[in-house]
Amino acid sequence: METDAHRYKELSDFLKTRRARVMPSQAGLPPGPRRRTPGLRREEVAQLAGIGLTWYTWLEQGRPIRVSAQVLESLSRVLLLDRQERLHLFHLANQAVPMDMPDFAGTASPVLQRVLDSLRLCPSLVVDRRWNVLAWNEESCALFGDFSGMNARQRNVVWAVFTEPRYKKLLVDWEANAKALLGRFRTVCGKLVEDPWLVRFVGDLKEQSEEFSLWWPLHEIQGDNEVRKRLDHPVAGILDFEVSLFDVGDAPGLKLIVHTPLPGTETAEKMRSLSEAHA
Repeated sequence: METDAHRYKELSDFLKTRRARVMPSQAGLPPGPRRRTPGLRREEVAQLAGIGLTWYTWLEQGRPIRVSAQVLESLSRVLLLDRQERLHLFHLANQAVPMDMPDFAGTASPVLQRVLDSLRLCPSLVVDRRWNVLAWNEESCALFGDFSGMNARQRNVVWAVFTEPRYKKLLVDWEANAKALLGRFRTVCGKLVEDPWLVRFVGDLKEQSEEFSLWWPLHEIQGDNEVRKRLDHPVAGILDFEVSLFDVGDAPGLKLIVHTPLPGTETAEKMRSLSEAHA
């Protein structure tokens, strides 16, 4: 099946990128003669993981072979995978059942919308697993644009950050923010690799964004860690936020993203003025 072939290709690419990242010294091996490529050789990974070289070669070639949990644990250890990368490897190897994703969740509940509206001076959004924006407050529109006037694709955070020129101006360190977002999106993709929506979305975004096309094959992933974000708004100027992500308890797969003005800065006062002007 085409979806299975895509999954095996993703697993193959992920293993290659992680093998290239591990230096011989990190694996307890002597440097040896000059290497033509960075990282470990296939035979070194196979030996350290206690698996056959031919079998591991087939795995990196994307052949349709079944991988046990025990082998995945060994590869995680040899390739020095962190917790998120290990989970990603298991999802790609089909050791976790892919989640059944609706095309578009539509809207958030009225209760959740009231929560958003109560977060004064804090631009806040609700997104689904695909990073589609489902609900927002007025502060987020003042900062990021009027979501009510956008179509479903325009309301996708990943699509907007990589294709909208205004985001490159709005995000003070656009590259760092875009890479971090891509890492979080990629982490979710391990669970959705068979989803036809994802295949179309990635293909379209590769055509629209040179940076996305360049960074997507690197297989970098990242968890939902609390971060700080600095924006340069065309009206309000520099704004500093603490960004927090919360799971929505009664709606699995949805996340609440809250931008809280950073204490000790003028961000809260600037957001008050911006919100009043936007009202």
